[in-house]
Amino acid sequence: MSFVESFQRFAHYNQLMNQSVYNAAALITAEQLIENRGAYFKSVLGTLNHILVGDIHWFKRFAQHESQPDMLDYFVNHRLPQSLDEIMYADFTELRRSREIMDQQIISFTAALSDEVLASTLTFRSSKGLEFTKNFGFVLQHVFNHQTHHRGQVSTLLFQMGVDVGVTDFFVLVPSE
Repeated sequence: MSFVESFQRFAHYNQLMNQSVYNAAALITAEQLIENRGAYFKSVLGTLNHILVGDIHWFKRFAQHESQPDMLDYFVNHRLPQSLDEIMYADFTELRRSREIMDQQIISFTAALSDEVLASTLTFRSSKGLEFTKNFGFVLQHVFNHQTHHRGQVSTLLFQMGVDVGVTDFFVLVPSE
């Protein structure tokens, strides 16, 4: 399996797990969704918004890459969140719809990846204005890891409320030989 295929599989896993998490979150009340549960981003809604905010920041940076992937126009045209804890969508239905669109955009983006792009560098500014130049593939790997990390937090918050997200292992998408 190539690195490109690996990222394509991560994009599909990302979509599948987001669907599972959002389906589980839809089972709790609106009050439970926004309740401060002591998590870093306070609530289920806050953490789901943070994942979205992170994706917007990162994919706007990817769009600045010399390969200029056209399929990232959605992110280029999206409003840049002002902080990592910004609640972009207080309405769960709107948040979910935005997540679904972004997941499809991420799948399209990975479908157009090449080994050359993954091996290239990406120069970007952090939210604090610091400039970095990093390997494109490793930065993309970080983005998927970031989502997995925070989905795990949401899964724990939901489990504490009696809602099980179900199987979240990447292994589910590993084909049998």
